[in-house]
Amino acid sequence: MQNLSQQFYEKYALVQTKNVRSFINTIDWDNRFIGIKGSRGVGKTTLILQYIQLNYKPNNAVLYVSLDNLYFLENKLYDLASDFYKKGGEFLAIDEVHKYPNWAIELKNMYDNMPALKVVFTGSSLLQLNKSHADLSRRAVMYVMPGLSFREFLKFETEINFPVYTLDEIVKNHIEIAISIKQKIKPLKYFYDYLNYGYYPFYLENRKSFHQKLSEIILAVLEVDIPQFAGIQTSNIIALKKLLAVISSSVPFKPNMNSLSERTGISLNTMKLYLKLLTDAELLQLLYVETKGINSLNKPEKIFLNNSNLMYNLSGNANIGNMREAFFFNQLSKNNRVNASKKTDFYVNETYSFEIGGKSKAKKQIKDINNAYIVKDSIEIGDNNNIPLWLFGFMY
Repeated sequence: MQNLSQQFYEKYALVQTKNVRSFINTIDWDNRFIGIKGSRGVGKTTLILQYIQLNYKPNNAVLYVSLDNLYFLENKLYDLASDFYKKGGEFLAIDEVHKYPNWAIELKNMYDNMPALKVVFTGSSLLQLNKSHADLSRRAVMYVMPGLSFREFLKFETEINFPVYTLDEIVKNHIEIAISIKQKIKPLKYFYDYLNYGYYPFYLENRKSFHQKLSEIILAVLEVDIPQFAGIQTSNIIALKKLLAVISSSVPFKPNMNSLSERTGISLNTMKLYLKLLTDAELLQLLYVETKGINSLNKPEKIFLNNSNLMYNLSGNANIGNMREAFFFNQLSKNNRVNASKKTDFYVNETYSFEIGGKSKAKKQIKDINNAYIVKDSIEIGDNNNIPLWLFGFMY
């Protein structure tokens, strides 16, 4: 355990707290057991280390460990936690839980047998931590950590902490809100950089190598995370990659499942499984119609890459129309129910209809529709039912 402590102290000394995501304030750190899940690259490890540095001195009361450490090839997590607890340990941070077999059972036992120990653990969203064999649902409070919003990206770039706005606030007060933001910055100056590289906070390390690192993350998800989780044979990984390639080259992809099956050589049932896995891994986002009932869940109306950074990475010269819709869907879906609409591009919270387009987009498609709006790219301030696209990046 001494080596693990030394490694933790080295990380503690290097972590910066200048750029701390506001997501840290959404977590109730008073809970005994906290789980944070999210895709690779969104900053789970950095967030935990930042929280520790901001709240704990580097002593025997706190410890951070990553379960991909060679130590855990021959040692049990539970035994480490027990030893730490007996020596006065109060806060244990456990990273990469999915790298360790039986992690959920040992976490459950830690919760039951170490009543004064606080634990925070992280894992990939693909693993669906709340569906583990051990019953963590009533023990751990789970949080899903997304990538950066446009608002958070602006905070990193300008050091201005803009407020979060709800959808209702944006719809009702978008002119006033846009003016208040424009008085401090030029939003379009930063917006297209965000679409290219701003969703994943590791862009701060080196923007030139950002897409190389993102490519490595995508490959790790396809070649390691999904096959290990779903038991996919190595020989079938090429089919998974082919499916992602077909979707990433579409504008946007409106799936015909039978045609997609023929094009990729993947059976229909396997296709549905792969789409779910790619969505759980946050490489895709699926848009369903608002129609209620079982049939509405059979196939999505549209399939998008999860965020615009992935589109730049996988599509090369990404289609701007697809980019706009993917951004809108990504930013709103964190805290709102977003569906496809029969008349417009999106139907949100069963209340608002949105049509997405460029600054010359006409209103004819929302004519005679209640609570309908045109969302326009390339404008700083809207008017009436025209709302700037970038403004929807201020919702978390």
